[in-house]
Amino acid sequence: MGRGRGPIAVGLVLAILGFLVVAQLRSQAQAQGLAQLSVQDLTELVANVTARNNQLREEIQTLQAQQETLASTVQRGDTSSSQVRSDLTHILAWSGSLAVTGAGVQVTVDGALPATAVGQLINELLNAGAEAIAVNGTRIVPGVVVTGNPGHLLIAGQPLNVPLVLVAVGQQETLAGSLSRAGGLIAQFTAQFPEVQVTVLPQDYVAVPASTRNQAPVLGRPML
Repeated sequence: MGRGRGPIAVGLVLAILGFLVVAQLRSQAQAQGLAQLSVQDLTELVANVTARNNQLREEIQTLQAQQETLASTVQRGDTSSSQVRSDLTHILAWSGSLAVTGAGVQVTVDGALPATAVGQLINELLNAGAEAIAVNGTRIVPGVVVTGNPGHLLIAGQPLNVPLVLVAVGQQETLAGSLSRAGGLIAQFTAQFPEVQVTVLPQDYVAVPASTRNQAPVLGRPML
């Protein structure tokens, strides 16, 4: 086995020496090739390398500009989508699909008012700028009305227990002033229904729940 390893080792050494010799010859050839170039050839070579470097720099600048443009576009897209989401949230809130909180008033009706009188209270608040209204926890949206006889009122088919509590989000002074002004709705109720007491309290915070009613139109179609 020792005799077999000897030729293999010699062959491996010769192969390594051959590789080194070839590498040295290539290096010398390249050096000799540059040495053999004329001044004009070297000038052209340097000019070509310089031109290529300038081209690479321009490509880098172009790519950087494209990256900045893309980043700006993405940022604008995020801003636009955020604005759309914000607008959608406001629309859903004011339509009754989402709960609404904020400053407003609380109106308490202690006594048996007719359904038409409760409807007048709701309309007065809406006309005064109320952004959201609920009666005993039921959100007022299109199709939700108060019906029934005094003492046995219904809202959306559900009984309304006394006292009635209306909460509305909006300008406190405007809402309260509209109901409490001289000759206003509360003054009229006092004259017509002396056994009923209606009080209005400005509130720094009221919560109007979302409606459970399906808000999708039945006959109407949106125009885009």
